[in-house]
Amino acid sequence: MTRTVIFDLDGTLADTSGDLIAAANRCFDEMGNEVRLEPDRDAATAIRGARAMLKLGLERAGAYDAELVETWYPRLLEVYGEDIDIHTRLYPGAMAAVQALLEAGDKVGICTNKPEALAESLLQKLGVRSYFGALIGADTLPVRKPDAWPYREAVARLGGEISRSCLVGDTDTDRKTASAAGVPCILVTFGPDGDGVKALSPEGIIGHFDDLHHEVARLLP
Repeated sequence: MTRTVIFDLDGTLADTSGDLIAAANRCFDEMGNEVRLEPDRDAATAIRGARAMLKLGLERAGAYDAELVETWYPRLLEVYGEDIDIHTRLYPGAMAAVQALLEAGDKVGICTNKPEALAESLLQKLGVRSYFGALIGADTLPVRKPDAWPYREAVARLGGEISRSCLVGDTDTDRKTASAAGVPCILVTFGPDGDGVKALSPEGIIGHFDDLHHEVARLLP
């Protein structure tokens, strides 16, 4: 039976932290705030989204306010969309691994908490949109990960079976999503959280995309 592999995007397929942080810092500048996020130090926050970055920066500046985060959230997304692929890079071996799955007859899709239009734009600019038969973003449905619905919808749009599917991600959000859907989770250690994902006890772990096909075959024989 055909297998279905659903990927997270930020921190899993691509390192998007540089462009996300640049967008956040531009917003802080527009606010007249001197605080800045740093690519190395704050990458783990960046891949958790615009609100997380705004909250962190404002907290550091001693100016955090929930309403201020919501006020600037649309502006940050706008700024990010303007320069979405300046620093972003696919992780080594990512697309070779995806291609290997496709050649084996597997179905592949993306389930991300990045707004769908931004995810679509980024994948197009990276030249890899055609590899993925389904794309579910943060706003595609009324709920987002870790709710199981977005994951299940991605599998359904590919014509796959939940019982023959797995999720590849990099954070506790992905781990919780897989658990909610009742499917195996493979977490990567090359994302911003590094080896810290091992504490989440996923069914599979990879340190490079070269290892993905083996892990998928082990979990979905």
